[in-house]
Amino acid sequence: MTIRVLLADDQEMVRAALRAVIDRREDLCVVGEAADGGQAVDAAFRLRPDVVVMDVRMPGLTGVEATGRILTGWPPPDPPPRVLVLTTFDLDEYVHSALRAGAYGFLLKNSPPDQLAHAIRVVAGGEAMLAPSVTQRLITTFAALPLGLLPGAPAPAPEHHGLIDALTERELEVLILVARGLSNLQIADALGLTQANVKSRVNRILTRLGLDNRVQAAILAHEAGLLPPREET
Repeated sequence: MTIRVLLADDQEMVRAALRAVIDRREDLCVVGEAADGGQAVDAAFRLRPDVVVMDVRMPGLTGVEATGRILTGWPPPDPPPRVLVLTTFDLDEYVHSALRAGAYGFLLKNSPPDQLAHAIRVVAGGEAMLAPSVTQRLITTFAALPLGLLPGAPAPAPEHHGLIDALTERELEVLILVARGLSNLQIADALGLTQANVKSRVNRILTRLGLDNRVQAAILAHEAGLLPPREET
């Protein structure tokens, strides 16, 4: 099945480079482009892509705001597209807000072409793009920022933290490994479970915690102090 992708970036050269990478893959297809957040929202509802590759900073409506509008305004019964946020990493307090808004992960703008294609496939399949090194560093950094530095980010709901206490011991182990950036396959290997069993447990954890995806679960785990910050390398 071909994965339909919408590109949202205010730089035409960046969009052209992304399109060139994606169109080389037989299983990926660019169905549209947007030069700002407002265009991204309109194009998403009109073209109904599987994945939106969203620049976090754009003029007018930002990528964070566009992500929120797409995901909260999407009409049932079809599921909304997965949003993959683009960032340069050394700037973005906005990334944390985008993840809270329901984005499935993020990608560095200088990532290799194969990593972009892989990230699109991962989020299209319903898993967050959680690289163990870069993603954990980013989540740890922005989970510690004051809320005033997180545009559009609501305060963590206290009931989400309380619900962690209701998780089983095994579910807590899975949650911690999710927060460390492990994939379902890696978690399965670490805990001696099947990949299908891990996927089922992750879905159950998200339901119990009232979260949309495993990126939000990772943020919550860091905010709840379930694992210490990783030292910078």
